[in-house]
Amino acid sequence: MVTAKTDKIVLTGGAGLVGLNLVVELRAAGYERIVVIDKNRENLQLLGRIHPEVRTVHADLAEPGGWEGELAGCTCAILLHAQITGLKGEPFIRNNIDATRRVIAELQRHAVPYVIDVSSSVVNSVADDFYTRTKKVQERLVAESGLRHCCLRPTLMFGWFDPKHLGWLARFMEKTPVFPVPGDGRFMRQPLYQRDFCRIIRACIEREPTGTYDIVGDCQIDYIDIIRAIKRVKGLRTVVLPIPYRLFDGLLRMYALFDSRPPFTSAQLKALTAGDRFTGVDTEHEFGIRLTPFEVAMRETHGHPVYSSLVPAPTH
Repeated sequence: MVTAKTDKIVLTGGAGLVGLNLVVELRAAGYERIVVIDKNRENLQLLGRIHPEVRTVHADLAEPGGWEGELAGCTCAILLHAQITGLKGEPFIRNNIDATRRVIAELQRHAVPYVIDVSSSVVNSVADDFYTRTKKVQERLVAESGLRHCCLRPTLMFGWFDPKHLGWLARFMEKTPVFPVPGDGRFMRQPLYQRDFCRIIRACIEREPTGTYDIVGDCQIDYIDIIRAIKRVKGLRTVVLPIPYRLFDGLLRMYALFDSRPPFTSAQLKALTAGDRFTGVDTEHEFGIRLTPFEVAMRETHGHPVYSSLVPAPTH
């Protein structure tokens, strides 16, 4: 049974970067019954202002509560909840593992017929940190659940509603005359445009594939060239200044002493410079989605009259 436009679709952790973009995509495609569950009240309120017709539920998925009943009658569930950054391991275990166990139990209890698990390319990374380890466990939990599902592993994403990553870098660049870059900045990235990824999720809803798919941006670009592209698209005069890696890392560690939820951490810097090179599926062949050229995607990201200025709170 393929999900109809009038069927209920539930997004867990759906008020973050992926969820906000996905709601825009699904509403534009005509899906009428979307339920978003998230523990970030501020982001749910932002979603409510953009799409007041979408049902929002404030809940911590790691705890029992009324959210479980939202899965009753659900035809498709999209698992977006995740702890991405942080300085300690406990939040990653709580939000990536404990919450997933509870969600899976409820998906099984309500016999939800199809699940889309949004994992991450970090499961294939050489990096070894809290995020990588717990995402591997999270993916395995879904794979062993017996639920009919597909698993999507996107690379670093960018687009509208980005509180971290390239969105944070762009906002920081607007405020400073000098933008520091670690080392020579020649760390290859394969960024994936969020709208493309959301179109792939919509294709999964429509086609219901099973299996695991590595979704990789088709542009291989060095970190410093991403920074220069942001500067160019936004018309900024900021000086991009490479500084020694150890100095950059030390500045991040110092910043973390004053901010318990830093947007960029020493562990993420280590992952940035790990040297990963991912191989993905042919998205046009598998899903009928041709990826947007990087420069075009950057201009769409920073050129929308409304969405470009809306920034959700970081989801921790």
